[in-house]
Amino acid sequence: MNCPFCSKNNDRVVDSRESRDGAMIRRRRECLECGRRFTSYEQIENIPYLVVKSDGRREEFSRSKLLSGLMKACEKRTIPAKRQEDIAELIEQRLHLKEDREISTQEIGATVMEELRKLDPVAYVRFASVYRRFEDIGAFVDEVQSLLNQPTSTAD
Repeated sequence: MNCPFCSKNNDRVVDSRESRDGAMIRRRRECLECGRRFTSYEQIENIPYLVVKSDGRREEFSRSKLLSGLMKACEKRTIPAKRQEDIAELIEQRLHLKEDREISTQEIGATVMEELRKLDPVAYVRFASVYRRFEDIGAFVDEVQSLLNQPTSTAD
């Protein structure tokens, strides 16, 4: 930290205090060259996670939007809310592991469909119908047929 008075980079922290909400730290510093004191503020840089849409647009990741889609797909089904939250958590974990802080809607959709397929075929088809934007009943029937042709697995 350069001293605002003598521009030297040789100081010590005299006092540190968190702001009320804990989002910022106020530090009183003393320059070891000129002896004057000054204040610095530190806060975590908040870089949002982004979702890359199919048309290339980017928008901020929203856990609540993801959960809303899951809840619609699982509406009136026996899937506990905790399982839906686990799927959202899985997506968030994948996002946290990405260095570029971006995730595509294709990756989100594929993960959600994979997890819903394990849990409940009706919720899976509901989500797939929105995610894949079925244009006609034939596409819908094809998806259901592929689901019926797969070996059944039991959920945890």
